Amino acid sequence: MAFDVLAGPILRRLTPERLVIWLAATHPLATRWRLIPQGEGSTTEALDETVAHEMMLSADTMATMTRHVKVGEHLHLTLLDIRLPTPLPHDRLIGYDVEVRPIEGQHPWSSWRDWAADLPFPGAPWPCFVLQSHVSRLLHGSCRKPHYSQPKGEHPDQAVLTDGMARAEQWLSEHWQDPGQWPALLMLSGDQIYADDVAGPMLSAIHQVCPRLGVINESFRESLPEIGITDAAQLHQEASLYYQRAQLLPNTPPHREMISRFFGGVRKPIFTSDNAHNHLMSLGEVMAMYLLVWSPRLWADISLQAPQGLSEDHHALWQREAEAIAGFRDQVSAARRVMAHLPTAMMFDDHDITDDWNLTIGWEQSAYEHPLSRRIIGNALIGYLLCQGWGNDPDRIPEALWTEVEQALSHGGQAQDALIDTLLRFDQWHYQWPTTPPLMVLDTRTHRWRSERGIDKPSGLMDWEALTDLQHALLGHDAVILVSPAPMFGVKLIEAIQRVFTWFGKPLMVDAENWMAHPGAAYALMNLFRHPRTPRHYVILSGDVHYSFVYDVELRGHDRGPDIWQITSSGLHNAFPQRLLDLLDRLNRWLYAPWSPLNWLTKRRHMRVIPRKPSPASPGERLVNATGIGLVDLNQQGQPIRVLQLCADGRDIQFDLHEAEARWE
Repeated sequence: MAFDVLAGPILRRLTPERLVIWLAATHPLATRWRLIPQGEGSTTEALDETVAHEMMLSADTMATMTRHVKVGEHLHLTLLDIRLPTPLPHDRLIGYDVEVRPIEGQHPWSSWRDWAADLPFPGAPWPCFVLQSHVSRLLHGSCRKPHYSQPKGEHPDQAVLTDGMARAEQWLSEHWQDPGQWPALLMLSGDQIYADDVAGPMLSAIHQVCPRLGVINESFRESLPEIGITDAAQLHQEASLYYQRAQLLPNTPPHREMISRFFGGVRKPIFTSDNAHNHLMSLGEVMAMYLLVWSPRLWADISLQAPQGLSEDHHALWQREAEAIAGFRDQVSAARRVMAHLPTAMMFDDHDITDDWNLTIGWEQSAYEHPLSRRIIGNALIGYLLCQGWGNDPDRIPEALWTEVEQALSHGGQAQDALIDTLLRFDQWHYQWPTTPPLMVLDTRTHRWRSERGIDKPSGLMDWEALTDLQHALLGHDAVILVSPAPMFGVKLIEAIQRVFTWFGKPLMVDAENWMAHPGAAYALMNLFRHPRTPRHYVILSGDVHYSFVYDVELRGHDRGPDIWQITSSGLHNAFPQRLLDLLDRLNRWLYAPWSPLNWLTKRRHMRVIPRKPSPASPGERLVNATGIGLVDLNQQGQPIRVLQLCADGRDIQFDLHEAEARWE
């Protein structure tokens, strides 16, 4: 296969002394870098990875500079962890010029101009980044579902853009020349892919990509008993199973519960009609999905034409989804540009793996005790490790785990199952970046506080040990940016509806995941904010819910309590049903206003939660329902001074952060 860079560069954790960067290509890469700080004139610092590669023949050099991960015959990840001999400057534009070539054979150097000519912003000679000395501005978002389609007529004058990442690129292209305007980071707080909700045309695109990647042809012989499909290659050729993957398992009692929970059980008539009938299953499918949502390189030869044999209903659905996928495809270049310019932090939520991931003990028993669902979850976790988790903090991934990764990707079978077992036990997905204020990103999926009230009662989002560790991490800081994929302080009416369904034993019907759903976790969280030595200023960034809002939270009876802001931006390419959200928004304001006695019946009765008004907005509106990305400005003390939702349709919605502006109209 001809040499090509398939995705990247994606900037991950960046400091003046260390650059962490991710690339995907058809071959293992040698790379050569030139860093050009603004104002340095002709002085440049060249990082020649040719020399580094020659030294990388030793294990130490490979570990400290470049790691090559062979995911498939024609899919190699180049994970760069560059330690700089001289620190880079803060608060200045730093251009970078990168050239690559395959390690093996005699190949000329290939510049980014050859495989990503549109990478820089208009007028810039190179792609660039800024290392901010203080987080005075950031971008954050979540929930980027490729086949989301804006309802017709909702905004008849809307621009072509529908992707919040494309809106971020548009905003940056207007401000990039002034380093003081740059966000310090981009926080992607969950659902960077939708492994569990895949459009038919997207699954077809993935299957067109898979043979080109040559990812190991994993066996499904044991996890798909009595079915003619025995391996991934055969699975990828079964177009007849589009929208019908639940049929891969025989409808016998041992399988029914797993099918209903894992494939059909995500149907939630209260809040969403999404379903998992096109769930990603193989590792090749997961890796192809990442490449397609992060890079335009593989889209050129992909057809979105419907296959033969679809039912009339599925054919109509395919046509609608194909239109949405084509629009998303045309905006992927913008997403690549954003991630090539901003330090990008990531954290999984459920859809990166599967819907309702670890929601209840009963869910865990159904999912992990069945070989197929365990493999599906495991493959998504492998993809997360390789494409997201590593770059957040390479030091948290032990060398022994990389050994297991290499064995699994080379041999599959028992080695792949062993890696999945290890990843299901792995407890170091959370991380902290040494920014000012510090960025602390929580893992709310694998540290669950399991309910003692029943196997179908929601687990707490973090257990006692994890919350205690968080409290220790917070000690000594005056301010912190805390990332919780699900809001710590959500819309109380929606949480109450979730509680009702949980009481009836149906938490899966409404996705009953919130911090208040588990008494122990809720109590520990409230005590964390009351601790006298924890920060005075909290900015909590969240996503997940498919609408955006800002809450100002105060401790009742504490004149000098912490300053807590819940800032939620969701989704990048997804939204809530508009009419239902309008109803819930206004009912919530009447029932749970800061002065309402109903607040005393909730677990946050000792807190005063003040919804901040978006502008422009309709009377009584506090929830913004628009695809886009959040922009937050902070002062030197770490307090928010401006919060915007940069909507994909071109609108800028600003939240009023002052008490008088939060009152009922």
